[in-house]
Amino acid sequence: MGVVTPPKTPKQDRSRATRRRLLEAAVACLAAHGWAGSTVSVVAERAGVSRGAAQHHFPTREDLFTAAVEYVAEERSAALRALPVQGRAAVVAALVDLYTGPLFRAALQLWVAASNEEQLRPRVTELEARVGRETHRIAVELLRADESRPGVRETVQGLLDMARGLGLANVLTDDAARRERVVRQWATLMETALG
Repeated sequence: MGVVTPPKTPKQDRSRATRRRLLEAAVACLAAHGWAGSTVSVVAERAGVSRGAAQHHFPTREDLFTAAVEYVAEERSAALRALPVQGRAAVVAALVDLYTGPLFRAALQLWVAASNEEQLRPRVTELEARVGRETHRIAVELLRADESRPGVRETVQGLLDMARGLGLANVLTDDAARRERVVRQWATLMETALG
């Protein structure tokens, strides 16, 4: 009987896996070290790939970090879309969670960098506008909000703005206890406002 060798992983699958590791490592680096401490070399090392492999997938630092934030934003959007139909209080809590995790920390670092880096600013502005529209659309859907009613669109956007503010408050200190009370109150307000 001959030796059976396992089938090789196709090159395309390995390339996708490398890309995904780089994106996840980039978000983790941004969240942990900020823009200044997040270089392509640091990300490549964290992802377990060579700097050359990283630059093959992402020719510039800006390419890598904007793609990383977009990747994780898409993952979070997919997770939000997959939430089972549930009460508005759970939806409010899930939306707030979007702004209090590592993605928000990474995005915040990217925003700060974009405010000072001319070449990065238009890419981050466009990305943020797209992610914001998608998050708003998903929030409307999950909350079963009727935006044809006056004030409903602004109410949903106010919820997202509040969630972003809670995310900012959480950057420097663990704000979980206060956040929990605010989320409960906003859930009540949303129930009243949306009917």
